[in-house]
Amino acid sequence: MTRSAQSIVRRQRPWAALCATIAMLAGTSAAAAPVPYNAITPSLAQKTIVLTGHDLTIEQVIEVARFGAKVALSPEARQRSADAYGLLLEAAAEGVPVYWFNRGSGAGRQKVIFAGDALAPENKAALEERQLAIFRRGARAGVGPEISDEEIVRAMLVIRANTMTYEAASPPLTQMLLDLLNDRITPVVQSRGTVGEGDLGPLTNVAAIMVGAGEAYYNGERVAAAAALARAGLKPLAPFAADDSALESSNAYSTGQTALLVNDARYALAWSDLIYAIDLNGMNSSLTPLSTPVQANRPFKWLNWNAARILDMLRGSYLFDDDPSRIIQDPESLRASSIRTGSAWQSWAQLRDGLLLQINSSDHNPAVRLGASPSDSWELDTPQMRQFYVKGGPRSHGLHGFILSDANWDPYPLANDIEAFTIALANMDAAVAQRINRFSNTFFTGIPPKEYVDGEPGRFGSAQGSGLAASSLMQEIQGLAVPVAPEGNALIQSVEDLQSQTRLKVTRARLATDDTIELLSEDLLSGCYWLDMRKAQSPARSFGPVTTAVWLAFRDTLPFKEGADPNSTRPIHELAATFIRSHSVRSFYVSDGSEPGNGSDRNAQRSHASDR
Repeated sequence: MTRSAQSIVRRQRPWAALCATIAMLAGTSAAAAPVPYNAITPSLAQKTIVLTGHDLTIEQVIEVARFGAKVALSPEARQRSADAYGLLLEAAAEGVPVYWFNRGSGAGRQKVIFAGDALAPENKAALEERQLAIFRRGARAGVGPEISDEEIVRAMLVIRANTMTYEAASPPLTQMLLDLLNDRITPVVQSRGTVGEGDLGPLTNVAAIMVGAGEAYYNGERVAAAAALARAGLKPLAPFAADDSALESSNAYSTGQTALLVNDARYALAWSDLIYAIDLNGMNSSLTPLSTPVQANRPFKWLNWNAARILDMLRGSYLFDDDPSRIIQDPESLRASSIRTGSAWQSWAQLRDGLLLQINSSDHNPAVRLGASPSDSWELDTPQMRQFYVKGGPRSHGLHGFILSDANWDPYPLANDIEAFTIALANMDAAVAQRINRFSNTFFTGIPPKEYVDGEPGRFGSAQGSGLAASSLMQEIQGLAVPVAPEGNALIQSVEDLQSQTRLKVTRARLATDDTIELLSEDLLSGCYWLDMRKAQSPARSFGPVTTAVWLAFRDTLPFKEGADPNSTRPIHELAATFIRSHSVRSFYVSDGSEPGNGSDRNAQRSHASDR
């Protein structure tokens, strides 16, 4: 089983966890029953990912989050972070007002926290006391239920470790974030407490663990945070300067889940392509809609790519032979499935590309720009902007730059792409559900199954049985695809009056992806059943090496003849879903990697190389 397939198996959440997630979406309490903790299997604990701040891939996030890979900062990234920290200290010494440092935050943005050099004895003592108190309070922040999947918290930590290299974090804070990942100290984090921009609640929970407050999981075992640090041989952090801002002002919680989504969604889309090829074989379909002349008439690159991919999966199939009984045109759900799936791939690619930008840039407030000067642009050379210019001095080792308040913590481009993908996925699923039902109509199949099997058609994938299950799943998917209503609550004395709801959107998208795999399980049952029918109709038929390999492997798991394993009581849907989750498409089909855009985006290539 590949690591990619293993990761999908892990996504099968216990029912209690699923209920908790649904409760989150509904805004109700999920405290009635404890949610089991899903610890990772650290199979890559000997591997180290070097974080540079600019080339982290989705695959690497998965390796750290799901498989326990360790992390290190490149020398350049560590120096960039240290230089930003020095510029912050120099700004205070020069009297430059800095949001969330020598000035307050939110409604207290004009409040003077301290004046002068942060390292002056009186200021230093006050800042140390202030920061420690803020970090300790994090143990009681957020709204439950607790996050039950270790991979979610680790994904948040690795993304924050990468993006925090652009922020003015103290060197000990930077190191502590790496230590939590490398020593597998996973903070207990509340799942709610963010409005989907600036994930303050979850990251505040992380802050508490760093100073020994609250609870954490040490190698999967729940212990007091202080005990976890002690077991790992770590001293509690002594935060300083603007460490609370440097850690917490980020969207790493929602962004980490988006990385998990993009990885899992690619897996589901790949299986959708493969099962569609099985369905075409099962229906004795006409392949003209996928042909090159048809595709050339409408050159949407992702649609053209997907049609060519399906044809390649069907290479060697009897569908390319002449058959007088083959109808000239299939129902739309089979004819247009590549259009729906190609569109889902296109939406997925846009989400992937936006995610890669998000995890390799700063979403922090304030923005620190080392080396920027008033002479760089006309607007920087104005009195308004010059007040935020740090000339450079001993605290910054002579480096200069700007520290500017901003709204970069608003992740709306990413939130919008997440929701768009969920809608595209649901539209693809509608085609999947409908093509399952079309197999129950001899007008399309041309043959009644009872002519080719003894007695009743059986329960192992007949369109009637799969159609009922597909309809049930589609009801869930339709609900998840309804957009989250735009929101604007005026918070913090009306300072913050927009919300992106990224947490809600990515939670829905991940559930929709899980449901898609469940739906595809019914499609696999139905499609393989009809391969059995076509083989019984004409034993000499070939389905092509790719679809034949899937069909035979699946029949090893679930033999066609009912009663072949009379002692088995495991639901056939569960068998089909487990088969998909435990076999990556790469086990049966390896593409040439020619997805649109691959040639120009090294990160995009690496982000899905494991699922080809």
